[in-house]
Amino acid sequence: MMRADLDIIYDWVPDNAHVLDLACGDGTLLEALARDKNVSGYGLEIDPDGITRCISRGVSVIEHNLDDGLSSFSANSYDLVIMTQALQALRRPDKMLDEMLRVAEEGIITFPNFAYWRHRVHLGLRGYMPVSKSLPHAWYDTPNIHLSTFNDFEHLCRDKGLMIVDRAVGVGDHRGHWTSRLWPNLFGEIAIFRVRRRS
Repeated sequence: MMRADLDIIYDWVPDNAHVLDLACGDGTLLEALARDKNVSGYGLEIDPDGITRCISRGVSVIEHNLDDGLSSFSANSYDLVIMTQALQALRRPDKMLDEMLRVAEEGIITFPNFAYWRHRVHLGLRGYMPVSKSLPHAWYDTPNIHLSTFNDFEHLCRDKGLMIVDRAVGVGDHRGHWTSRLWPNLFGEIAIFRVRRRS
């Protein structure tokens, strides 16, 4: 069984697509897409354990630090670029968004929503940075350096002139409740966006 955000992404990827999966982890998503939808492509991963698991799954993977950009990939060389749970760990997430949409016309991005109501309550009442399933690290050992919200990301897309094709939310291990679809910035724990360049 895949994580809720991967499950939603799986539904958004068309059959026979050529996909680049950034920070692909253990290759779960690419394996399922190749098996069920005849999707081809590569995963990029920096963690040696993730790379080993990708290889054991039969997923084509390249060791790559995303902070180095995507200059080794040609413009429009993929149908779709996916990046799950990594945007917040990059030095320049705005530049990576540009790179994703240079390599493909469309991108899918997921990240933890720092404005999720439980995070707000934790910070507001307890006075400590929240630790949760979507933000599992303490403030001093977290890889997350750019925490953002649904609203922040939508604002960034507007500033860049990008079209938000679709958006969804994950809450814990499941898709969002109707409240999270109505008020995603408050009730969505995981932000899931599909964006593309304007023609």
